[in-house]
Amino acid sequence: MTESPSVAFIGLGIMGSRMAMNLQKAGFELTVYNRTKSKADALLAAGAHWADSPAEAVRDADVVITMLAHPQAVEKAALGEDGFLDALPEGALWLDSSTVNPAFSKRMAGAAKERGVRFLDAPVAGTKAPAENAELIFFVGGESEDIDGAEPLLSVMGKKTVHVGAHGMGSALKLVVNYMLGTSMLAFAEGAVFGQTLGLSEEVIFNTLIGGPLVPAYLGLKRSSLEAGDYEPSFPLKWLHKDLQMVSEAAYAANADVPVAELSKSLYGLAAGAGHGDEDFGAIYADLKAKAGL
Repeated sequence: MTESPSVAFIGLGIMGSRMAMNLQKAGFELTVYNRTKSKADALLAAGAHWADSPAEAVRDADVVITMLAHPQAVEKAALGEDGFLDALPEGALWLDSSTVNPAFSKRMAGAAKERGVRFLDAPVAGTKAPAENAELIFFVGGESEDIDGAEPLLSVMGKKTVHVGAHGMGSALKLVVNYMLGTSMLAFAEGAVFGQTLGLSEEVIFNTLIGGPLVPAYLGLKRSSLEAGDYEPSFPLKWLHKDLQMVSEAAYAANADVPVAELSKSLYGLAAGAGHGDEDFGAIYADLKAKAGL
């Protein structure tokens, strides 16, 4: 990799747009592609180059970073019509920061290797604000020397890089994290609704639980939005539902039992079907309140 690599960034949603902006602020030459061009407007105004396809985005790239919604989107960008994998220069590095199955990451690593491209699965812990503030944590699977080479980019998008192991292990840890994220939010929401059906006030429940040992710290950051019913998405509920489906698939492949994840997936799916899919995943609380008549 060159000292100041040319970077292609594919996927400019809530997370990707902010990650790309931090790379741009750090002085990296950036070419971007997104299915909806308008999401690139701020980056283009600041000097990024636009590409009309994934293949065009990577033609002169040393590194390509993908941050896409699901494995199907990643595969289409990489291997579909005008996909980038056959257009990448030999020796280039592909960082996939999407949340995908470990088996999928291993398959993409193999497809990259066949073409002389290096690969890292590098999903992140963090949502919109950490992405904007370059405070993400990267869970990375792949070769140590490739991670060392990617560190100048990772360090301007995040605050910590964890080398988890071989290809697919970064994605594996991300599924564990999102499993815990989804089930902990659901447990809190269900408990809070249960308490209110018993006659306790929301204020008493929140004051007692949030900040204490029974709930994770991130719920302190969610409190005001839960109380106000403001579910502007930092992590859309539909994507958490998707991630729990991937937990289910990965568990099946590993012959593991995840009954809590299976139940949680169903409840998030029902909330998405009730119209909360594009809202923040905290909207599971609103869905359970509505079903309880609160």
